[in-house]
Amino acid sequence: MKHAIVILALVTVMIPFGLRAQDGFHDFIVKDINGSDFNFSKFKGKKVLVVNTASKCGLTPQYKDLEAIYRKYNGQGFVVVGFPTNDFAGQEPGSNQEIATFCEEKFDVTFPMMSKITVKGEEMHPVYRWLTMKSENGLEDSKVAWNFQKYMIDEEGNLVGHIPPRKKPDCKDIIEWIEEG
Repeated sequence: MKHAIVILALVTVMIPFGLRAQDGFHDFIVKDINGSDFNFSKFKGKKVLVVNTASKCGLTPQYKDLEAIYRKYNGQGFVVVGFPTNDFAGQEPGSNQEIATFCEEKFDVTFPMMSKITVKGEEMHPVYRWLTMKSENGLEDSKVAWNFQKYMIDEEGNLVGHIPPRKKPDCKDIIEWIEEG
């Protein structure tokens, strides 16, 4: 009987985050910055760059570069998705509304921004669990090192790699990946 309770508790915890066991990237349903459901199935056939963001970080100016590549390549099947997080030195203390206002006013961000989440530790959001665990993504284990780490997802929803935080969004590795095929 204890095993049934544990399994039920695990399912109850995972389903509200939009993930059921053995789902892939396109199966996630998350909350956007305004609190509405956002279904990643709309990204089928697109390359996606997933980035954990923060408003008070030395790397925050990367928002400008993220927006620039989003605008340049969005019409070619590419999208940037931002996930604000306060996991590193408290550099994203604001509410979702404050983050949205900051992104719009300071960097004219138009790419999809999701609700603030946790990207490390026991409370890690299931999307980041998938991104960082080889047992989930089938490619590699990784650790989110800091704000603005970038994860590349191909058109079929497969993780193809990640880029460290200090490398800019318009670096050779990301641009070549966007432009290939």
